[in-house]
Amino acid sequence: MLVTFTLFGGQLVRLQAFDASTLATAGLKSRLDTVIVPALRGSIVASDGVELAKSIDRVNVTADQQAVREYTKRGVKVGVAGAAADLSPLLGIPVDKLATMLTGDRRFVYLAKDVSPLIWRTINKLGVNGILSEHAPERVYPTGAAASALVGWVAADGRAVRGNGGGLELLYNSRLEGTPGTERYEISRDGRVIPTGEQQVTPAVPGRTVRLTVDSDLQWYAQNAVARKVLDTKAQSGAIVVMEVKTGRLKAVATYPTFDPTDIGRPTSYLQNRAFGEAFEPGSTAKVMTAAAALQEGVATPDTEVTVPNRLPRADKVFQDSHNHPTEHLTFAGVIAQSSNIGTMLVGEKVRRAVLERYFRAFGIGAPTGVGFPGETQGVFAPSADWNDSQRYTVMYGQGLSLNAVQAAGVFQAVANGGLRVPPTLVEGTTSGEGTFTPAPPTTPVRVVSEQTAKTLSQMLEFVVGDEGTAKQAEVAGYRVAGKTGTADRVGAGGRYDGKTASFIGFAPADDPKYVVAVVLQDPVKGYFGGATAGPVFRDVMTYTLQRFGVPPTGTPAPVMRLRVGEAPVSAGSVQKVTTARTSR
Repeated sequence: MLVTFTLFGGQLVRLQAFDASTLATAGLKSRLDTVIVPALRGSIVASDGVELAKSIDRVNVTADQQAVREYTKRGVKVGVAGAAADLSPLLGIPVDKLATMLTGDRRFVYLAKDVSPLIWRTINKLGVNGILSEHAPERVYPTGAAASALVGWVAADGRAVRGNGGGLELLYNSRLEGTPGTERYEISRDGRVIPTGEQQVTPAVPGRTVRLTVDSDLQWYAQNAVARKVLDTKAQSGAIVVMEVKTGRLKAVATYPTFDPTDIGRPTSYLQNRAFGEAFEPGSTAKVMTAAAALQEGVATPDTEVTVPNRLPRADKVFQDSHNHPTEHLTFAGVIAQSSNIGTMLVGEKVRRAVLERYFRAFGIGAPTGVGFPGETQGVFAPSADWNDSQRYTVMYGQGLSLNAVQAAGVFQAVANGGLRVPPTLVEGTTSGEGTFTPAPPTTPVRVVSEQTAKTLSQMLEFVVGDEGTAKQAEVAGYRVAGKTGTADRVGAGGRYDGKTASFIGFAPADDPKYVVAVVLQDPVKGYFGGATAGPVFRDVMTYTLQRFGVPPTGTPAPVMRLRVGEAPVSAGSVQKVTTARTSR
């Protein structure tokens, strides 16, 4: 007995003296429960402060079935039945169903997800054994499909989706996601938090708020406008881009078809933002770049006479305009107003191919926009040394190269901005949880043509919207408008031309430009000419844009130019001839 008691005594001395700290630490560790606290994802807001994406704090309610059995209320053990009765009205789950969920030996089951913090606090006050929570922020998109292809979406686990549909959620994921925190506390065997036990809390750091250049009202209007036109014309898709001339800021980027970020159930192609991700041959809107090169290089002026035959043999092809016509005697201004392929070629061939390529690249063709949007295409533009004989001519009127809608809008931004191209931007900056705003890094402008060349070209483009131009439907009442139509053969899925791309891109007021609006429709069935199909959409969106930002008409007279050889000059505002002492050659 003495030996036995001696051994017991020795063990007690070892446990309570030498190993006390180790055993206490092990016991504490067995009682500690550590929970990861997700960080609230930062919001994405429009330039006018409207939230396009935000995270709402939500809670998932969980249960330890073994611990719930020990639920005691006012000194009486009520167990599962009492817990189900108390929790049912708060969780909105019938008592019998909830009792089944609480019965068993599992140490972890979900009772309800996405519960508001207010309801959870009420549940927590009940003190039901084994009822715990986990943070589960919910991502919501208040404007729905109006900006979904731009903003993107996150999966159920709160992470940005990669690939199609990622949008700005993916592009700015590292700044939006924040840093998770932890909660560590002691729990008793019956699943209760020990009030006097050890607790360690490392708070989560919320993500930064990303503020866009986009205006929410204009985005909504443009989204509805492109959706209506796609449906009316039975087009495959459409895109509208609105850009601020002086800054390159994108005020709206709308595409259709699109998706509902709260119900991702359509084909994945609908998730793509087509304004960035779809390359197409621009057609006649590219004549603006050819005209800019010709004017800047001094090979033509608006008054240069161009004899335009019905057919023009060049290289290994015979080229034609969009319609048959007798031989016409136009000025270069008339060539652009009537969108003559042959006339553009006759002037453009005076510019060496390498020089023409240089101007196109200065306009941003064949290079990324700089926005970095997920899924963005930079289009296809081969070096001039690789052009075949016919491509030397087709690129002049927008076939044999491709770009996206944002790049196309950027071409007109450069002309409207006095020949200075400002790369587009989509984000103004980010704001931390403490309210510190960090602006996005500035872009580097590129001088494409001189101010005088840009001004002359802008005046020529006003005749496109005049009575003798191809886009009378793009007129905006009370404002001078400059722009260009585009009707291009469209490359289909099999790599062959199949269908058309109809577009109109322009800016206003033409003599003091504030905004560029680009409208692009892919494979419209009911009408495919750019002026008749895309022109009215441009008119509506540009009218709304000017009104939205309070841009008044300039009230200045429209430019006067000669469009046909042997005829008097006319005003871009009407076909009324202007009296002049100058005679044509």
